[in-house]
Amino acid sequence: MSRRRKIYEGKAKTLYEGPEPGTLVQHFKDDTTANNAEKHEVIDGKGVINNRISEYIFDQLNAMGIGTHFIKRMNMREQLIREVEIIPVEVVVRNIAAGSLAKRLGLDEGTALPRSIVEFYCKNDALGDPMVSDEHITAFGWANPQEIDEMMAIAIRVNDFLTGLFLGAGIKLVDFKIECGRLWENEMMRIVVADEISPDSCRLWDNKTGEKLDKDRFRRDLGGMLDAYQEVARRLGVLNENDPVPTGGPRLVKG
Repeated sequence: MSRRRKIYEGKAKTLYEGPEPGTLVQHFKDDTTANNAEKHEVIDGKGVINNRISEYIFDQLNAMGIGTHFIKRMNMREQLIREVEIIPVEVVVRNIAAGSLAKRLGLDEGTALPRSIVEFYCKNDALGDPMVSDEHITAFGWANPQEIDEMMAIAIRVNDFLTGLFLGAGIKLVDFKIECGRLWENEMMRIVVADEISPDSCRLWDNKTGEKLDKDRFRRDLGGMLDAYQEVARRLGVLNENDPVPTGGPRLVKG
């Protein structure tokens, strides 16, 4: 990648200025973190796989009329995206009890929920991304009531789509998180899906065996995280059956 000005660097991705006004280049890193970056490893090839999976899903969402920031994949590790104003709230949709929900409510992991549940979390690593309510979001000016309704509606539509997509690949969608942003086009603003959708941001279990095919393999020291991500990519048709784990590709540009 040619030398570009860095806009922002997160735990798993870096944003650079794009080739045109209103665009950014999103670079997928191999860094893998858990427990708000207390646990950190570099797993070669993870960023390449997440780039491909996220590209595939965002292309499908765009085609369905669910707006995203995604424009196109540029190379193995980078996407061209629209610049959006990120709303500092993570939207989590849960279909099956797992993770923090199971711990909070004393549920057995794997318990099917009565219906899909939408939760909001404040994007703040220093505070551990605390769960927040609509009241918190509006009181602190992170989003207004109409934007909250839009984010919830988008999250439910994404859940419906992803549930069917993964089920067709023999995968159970347990839960996932998305980020949303305000996309300004002239004087018009709309809420779109931003960031990424990949095994980093979804809990995915094999439909028959219950094997975890997501970041929990890293969180819980199960091993085989890259193999699991590659399996998801192959089932979605993003990678061919006999393709090796893709590694390398453009690396981070410093400065």
